Amino acid sequence: METIFKVKIRRIGTSLGVLIPKQLIANKSLKEGEEVEMVILKKRKDLVAKAFGIAKGANHFERYTTDRI
Repeated sequence: METIFKVKIRRIGTSLGVLIPKQLIANKSLKEGEEVEMVILKKRKDLVAKAFGIAKGANHFERYTTDRI
């Protein structure tokens, strides 16, 4: 099962890294030196703003039937 959580990238020496929350380490029984796979999803604020902008100027929603609320 996949777990999604937010972390900030931190400088660790001359590299960049992320810290895995303690609760996730316990839940997944992770050990030091163990290999894990990561997927990086970068939040793109420009795309979010563009997606919401698509609805500008759209007509109001009207129901086709009146028998349901």
